[in-house]
Amino acid sequence: MQVILLERIESLGQLGDVVKVKAGYARNFLLPRKKALRANKDNMAYFESKRSELEALNLKRREEAGDIAGKLDGHKLVLVRQAGEGGQLYGSVTSRDIADALIAEGFKIDRGQIVLNNPIKALGVYVVPARLHADVRVNVEVTVARSTEQADLDAARNQAAAMLERATDLDRLGGEGEPAEEVEAEEPAAEEAAAE
Repeated sequence: MQVILLERIESLGQLGDVVKVKAGYARNFLLPRKKALRANKDNMAYFESKRSELEALNLKRREEAGDIAGKLDGHKLVLVRQAGEGGQLYGSVTSRDIADALIAEGFKIDRGQIVLNNPIKALGVYVVPARLHADVRVNVEVTVARSTEQADLDAARNQAAAMLERATDLDRLGGEGEPAEEVEAEEPAAEEAAAE
């Protein structure tokens, strides 16, 4: 089936492109969500008359997504879940859980915008991409922990490990070694957080 795209779709093309897609994809996804029109003479004429409006709407959506991305980039999200001794979750964390948590924190996001290929099934820190618009992507750091205290401790450990890695890289390159002192100063703070 031939369709006219009303917005940029990552795997198909740009606004205004006439592309051939499978009939089911067009009927069940593109047409109901107003992402495309059937390619016929009437719709081609309609599209050409509304092209500037559609381009302005698409630009507005991209700017809104860019604003949200500016606030969301590098955002750290903590999800508290029950888990077994080995860190295996009783259940899983899905894109819906992540989207609901972000909405609760005041972000305007849909679960379909969270790109999570497989559900999260273990405790840990994960970088989850979000596609806010076809042209706007952002990463969210999701920490899945048994409690918020454990999440804070894990974050401190990860920060200390990253600083230690940077310090060893500097030492290999012949750096001055100052970051190594900062790592030593950070480790007692992580131990104090664990003691509390």
